[in-house]
Amino acid sequence: MKIVGVCCSPRKGKTTRYAMDTCLQAITEAYPQASTVIIDLAEKAVNACKACGQCMKKLECSQKDDFNDLIPILSDPDVGGLIVATPVYMGAVSAQCKAFMDRCVMFRRNGFLFRNRVGGCVAVGGFRNGGQEAVIQSVHAIMLVQDMIVVGDGRPGAHFGGTTWSGHPEGIEHDAAGLETVRSLGRRVAEVALKMAE
Repeated sequence: MKIVGVCCSPRKGKTTRYAMDTCLQAITEAYPQASTVIIDLAEKAVNACKACGQCMKKLECSQKDDFNDLIPILSDPDVGGLIVATPVYMGAVSAQCKAFMDRCVMFRRNGFLFRNRVGGCVAVGGFRNGGQEAVIQSVHAIMLVQDMIVVGDGRPGAHFGGTTWSGHPEGIEHDAAGLETVRSLGRRVAEVALKMAE
């Protein structure tokens, strides 16, 4: 069983990628029977959806960008969970996150391929209370439209998901409280995905 993590920052190797790596590492440490795959959109060109309708006919997109390389990864029936990590930009998801999630409409149109996958979200804000929870809820809304099973970070906190602070004076790696929510989210996504696979 695979968990796919999608890093939706335009900045390569920065705080959102650190949070995603932390999340996926927590999965493999707690559940060695689960494997993880990372998609880093900082290295990809993913255009906004044009609503052309081509993906209503089959699992393909008319746009010739890097999203086409992601279709086999995302449609793999071994994928049991999807974790989206996005920075908070102006109180909302990054442009890369919105473009990616809009383009995923093709999986809904071709038999609800994300149905019953477990979904979770990590949000990285510049401030401790910088809109992370609102961003997570907007990602959850899209996941629900895909008929996914949405989870938060589980016990002991059991809040919306992973919320980190990129503006920590000593760097995100010292945001102990935030990174623990990220680890908890990863473990919760894997836990539920494995239960679904039984």
